[in-house]
Amino acid sequence: MGASRLYLSPPDCGDLEAKAVEGAVRSGWVAPLGPEVDAFESEIARFSGRTHAVALSSGTAALHLGLNALHVGAGQDVVVPTLTFGATAFAVTYTGASPVFLDVEPTSWNLDPNLLAAFLSERAAAGTLPRAVITVDVFGRTCDYDRIMPICEEYGVPVLADSAEALGAMHGSRPAGSFGKAAVFSFNGNKIMTTSGGGMLVTDDAELAAKARFWATQSRESFPWYEHEEIGFNYRMSNILAALGRVQLSRLPEMIVRRRSIRDRYADALSGVDGVSVMGDPPWGQGNGWLTTMIFDLALHPDAPRRVREALEARNIESRPIWKPMHLQPVFAGAESLLTGVADRAFKTGLCLPSGSAMCDDDIERVVEGILAELDVR
Repeated sequence: MGASRLYLSPPDCGDLEAKAVEGAVRSGWVAPLGPEVDAFESEIARFSGRTHAVALSSGTAALHLGLNALHVGAGQDVVVPTLTFGATAFAVTYTGASPVFLDVEPTSWNLDPNLLAAFLSERAAAGTLPRAVITVDVFGRTCDYDRIMPICEEYGVPVLADSAEALGAMHGSRPAGSFGKAAVFSFNGNKIMTTSGGGMLVTDDAELAAKARFWATQSRESFPWYEHEEIGFNYRMSNILAALGRVQLSRLPEMIVRRRSIRDRYADALSGVDGVSVMGDPPWGQGNGWLTTMIFDLALHPDAPRRVREALEARNIESRPIWKPMHLQPVFAGAESLLTGVADRAFKTGLCLPSGSAMCDDDIERVVEGILAELDVR
């Protein structure tokens, strides 16, 4: 019998989660909303240093409502870092606006502050400032907010922080999700904690939170019948999923410790291999270790990301290329972009390794052995 499948980032759930879900079902609160949702919102708001949170059906839904709350609409532009998952840019198109893709800096692979400053200066001179900037805390590492936030404030452009991958990460003493007019988290099954599917919009603006909650419940007005003065969405989270999320959140600190430990073990095991490196924390913060990402020097290891990925797959181990930059995606062919080549290099030279918090040390060794064997390193 072959070795069991090692997945990139599977959910880490057990008896506590099962009991919480069973309790939510037995309570009778099965439909969307309920006491578990209310409690989950309060706990996430507190965890992320915010005063309000709105539990939603996905991180994408949170992005959509966050953009709506910033009055993003047709004919407007929104800055999006090109190295991100497609949902960040897709949500912009839901509003009728257009994403403008900016490159990332090499330290964390997040939005490049220098490029952002140059872009906003040029747009300000032309009288065509974007309606918003979306930052993305990619792979669980926060952006350089000490530089990004003053730049956006100078030009009066609001920030929506896509912290979908970064719950529990830190920027200095501040948690991911505490920056911008609002921020979003994802609880998809592959995230550092999960509600199976789900997301959260967090903010310090009570009016913004109330409006997002209203839109997420089909924009139903206060009438005995269903009355609608605005277009609404079916975006609310169920009480059952919130119960699962609350247990996961209580375990999140230990899951972060484990994921960071896994990353560090990879780094130690591969530290003696020339032309191979594991991405660490940026100097301004501490990542949550969601996905370990490694980089190959292609001059020393030609075509290594593909070769290693296929070699690991042959050993029943899942790995994945770095996000393909948005400016390279066919669906965004022709979109405006401002590039330096950093995202392109990351995509060509990088690879994501299995990082689930339930991995054991033997699992890590399996991955390392597969990498070293393909690189012919003894």
